[in-house]
Amino acid sequence: MKDTRDIATPSKTKEILAKHGFTFKKSLGQNFLTEPNILRKIVETAEIDQDTNVIEVGPGIGALTEQLAQHAAEVLAFEIDDRLIPVLQDTLQDYSNIEIVHQDVLKADLKKTVAQHFKQERPLKVVANLPYYITTPIMMHFLESDLPVAEMVVMMQKEVADRISAKPGTKAYGSLSIAVQYFMEAKLAFIVPKTVFVPQPNVDSAILKLTRREVPAVTVSNEKEFFKLTRAAFQLRRKTLWNNLLHSYGKDEATRQWLNDSLKEAEIDPKRRGETLSLEEFARLSNAMENYRVAGE
Repeated sequence: MKDTRDIATPSKTKEILAKHGFTFKKSLGQNFLTEPNILRKIVETAEIDQDTNVIEVGPGIGALTEQLAQHAAEVLAFEIDDRLIPVLQDTLQDYSNIEIVHQDVLKADLKKTVAQHFKQERPLKVVANLPYYITTPIMMHFLESDLPVAEMVVMMQKEVADRISAKPGTKAYGSLSIAVQYFMEAKLAFIVPKTVFVPQPNVDSAILKLTRREVPAVTVSNEKEFFKLTRAAFQLRRKTLWNNLLHSYGKDEATRQWLNDSLKEAEIDPKRRGETLSLEEFARLSNAMENYRVAGE
């Protein structure tokens, strides 16, 4: 008789792990979700239908993958742990619309891999329970790729979700908030308690919904320098913007003059702290720095 239980039920998860003799690797940040209703809520939040292609990162034993396959056109899942490949082939054998790629997603040429595996071009979404230790690099890898990702619905540590969706003037606001909000609109969808994972992590998780903006949130003349500036502004958390800029760009007379002129042009008080500046103010300052840099060269 066919087993119709969801992969994510605690009993089924236990059986799968025992059958394959699987043990968790702390270094890979493996925490498997054992609550099917939360997985269904994730799929609902992502608004996936038969016209959506989905990329998943770190499918584990296939709990979320299974739910995605039931709603999406095609699912492409990146799994780095070679021990999980046979497990996934076993647990997902009933689904013909899933491709498992045994590769580190950070090393993947996303555009090429997607073109190779998806049979048809459709709206593309990323839905994943991201490993805590590399949440930010994975997200930035997708955001900075040329992939037309319309939406990302990702699970991460609640503290990281708070930082990404933070507003200026709050403690959580920083260069990560700016980097993500430049490309996407960020909204905290719901909280996932730590009790529904095996093994249980130390903190609660959150589901973050990120929707791609048609154009970036602000207009900058040099994107790379804009992000360099936002990172510099938060380098020493309790220091003024001026001190942080000197720390990152240099303290010689010419640099001081350049920074001073740029801040004046952007109408930003150098005594302010980085966390009080909005995306628009950072863009104004970055553009002024570019103007003065070019003029001085």
